[in-house]
Amino acid sequence: MTTRQRFPRQWAWPDGKKVAFTIGVPFEAFENQSQFNFVATPGKRDALSLSYADYGWKSGIWRLLHLLDKHGAKASMATNGRAAELHPDIVRLCADEGHEIMGHGWVNDIYVKDAGEEIEREEIRRCTRVLTEATGGIAPVGWTSPGSSGSEHTIRLLKEGGYIWNGDDLSDDLPFIVSTDGGPFVMMPRQSIATNDITHWVFSRNSPNVMWEGFKDTFDAIYAEAQDGWPRWIDITLHAHMAGRPTLIPVIEKMLSYAASHEGVYFTRKRDIAEWTLAREGA
Repeated sequence: MTTRQRFPRQWAWPDGKKVAFTIGVPFEAFENQSQFNFVATPGKRDALSLSYADYGWKSGIWRLLHLLDKHGAKASMATNGRAAELHPDIVRLCADEGHEIMGHGWVNDIYVKDAGEEIEREEIRRCTRVLTEATGGIAPVGWTSPGSSGSEHTIRLLKEGGYIWNGDDLSDDLPFIVSTDGGPFVMMPRQSIATNDITHWVFSRNSPNVMWEGFKDTFDAIYAEAQDGWPRWIDITLHAHMAGRPTLIPVIEKMLSYAASHEGVYFTRKRDIAEWTLAREGA
């Protein structure tokens, strides 16, 4: 039976690969409270909730880095400016080992999307400066806003600031180009909601197996499409203070091993995908 070309967009990965696999590792800091609490009051400082976030730099990031090393994979670390300011040694180590350090706002529980263009511009500049200093001079080129929630100005401001890609999008399976006054810019949509620890484990209170099932079903579906000639991309999100806990590690191990067992799957960074997209479609 002949397979029809149902998907209108033509795509290809380097060396004819079938599926690109990226790993997002948010490394976050908070002003009042993290994503987890028991009885916290919104907008008020909560010590227990903040201690949950501290797990990321004390234990979680080290466990995740060890796991990534085992699989020879490099992550894209969405890093709050405050986290880099507090823990520049961790950020520098990750950059030195080849992980991408990308912008993620100043703190993760304060959003500037409604604060106006100048305030947002200054936050991007502030974060860029701190991240560049922490990495020893590597300026970030990717950005995902806290909560993946940017404003109408975000893309233009990022382009002005030397960025090439943004992840505040859920609209597609593959990266795509948008036009700005400064030239082409890459959007990196977050299609894989089923492979995000915050949605499938922390917020939902599911068992870790639910995240494995969501990943496997998603991977199997896109791999089958890739086998039929439609190359695909899968991303998993592993917060340092969430997925870095021992509870989720066996599931992450299964995800990485399962993907690696398939022919034509390659681990890469979001920066590399954005650069490939610009080279392929930026003109």
